[in-house]
Amino acid sequence: MEKFLGLPIDASASGHEVDNLIVIIHYLMFVLFIGWGIFFMYTIFRFRKTKNPVADYHGVKSHASNYLEIMVVAFEVVLLVVFSIPLWAKRVNDFPKEKNAVVVNVVGEQFAWNIHYPGKDGKFGKQDIKLIDSDNPLGLNRSDEDAKDDITTINELYLPVNKPVIINIRSKDVIHSFKLPVMRIGQDAIPGLDIPVWFTPTVKGEYEIACAQLCGLGHYRMKGSLFIVTEEEFNNWLEEQFSNL
Repeated sequence: MEKFLGLPIDASASGHEVDNLIVIIHYLMFVLFIGWGIFFMYTIFRFRKTKNPVADYHGVKSHASNYLEIMVVAFEVVLLVVFSIPLWAKRVNDFPKEKNAVVVNVVGEQFAWNIHYPGKDGKFGKQDIKLIDSDNPLGLNRSDEDAKDDITTINELYLPVNKPVIINIRSKDVIHSFKLPVMRIGQDAIPGLDIPVWFTPTVKGEYEIACAQLCGLGHYRMKGSLFIVTEEEFNNWLEEQFSNL
C-alpha cells in the first residue's frame, strides 16, 4: 500500500504532517525544475550565435530573474516558518508524559537492534558494561531488583496501537540511524548519547525497522520488525515474556 509520491503507508498520528511538508517541497521543486528549464531553453534560443554574432557588453536590463528569486526565497521562508519549525518544535518539545506512554530503550550495535522494555515496576534495571556478552548484549545486571523483570528482544519491537510511544535511542559502538518509515521517524543512534523520539501508532500491522546509516560491512543485516498490535495483544505478549524470564 503506497501513497502519493510513492510514500509508504502512514501508520502514525503525526505522519500526515510530515507527508504534507514532503509533498509541498516536491511541488516547489517541480515548479522550479520546469521554470528554470524553460528559462534555460529560452536563453539558448534568444542568445544564439546566429542572432548575436557580436557580444553585448551592456548585459541584460530586465530584473525579472531577481523578482523570481525573491519569490522563491519568500516561498522557502513560508515553508520554514509555517510548516517546518512548528512541526519540529512539536516533535522535539511536545513529548507525552511517560506515565501515559510506552517507554522503550533501543540500542544499536553492529549489526542488530537491541530492544529493552522495563518490567512490571516500570523501571529499567541497571546495566554494567562488564556483563555484556552474546547472551546479554545490553549488560543487564539481573541481580538488581529493577532488572529482574526487564524484557529484552533483538530486532523485534512490539507496541500497542493508539498509545504514545517514547523510544530512547542509543548505540554501543558506531553511529547507526534508527528508521521507522511508516511512523515517519528517523534518528541517529550516537555513542555516548541518549536521544528520545516519540510517535503514536495508529495502524496495526508488521513493519520494517531499518538502519539508515552505513555502519559497517554488515549494515545490510540491521533489519528488524515492528509489530503494532492491540493493547490486549501487547499485554498478553508482555505476560508471555515475563513467564519466560
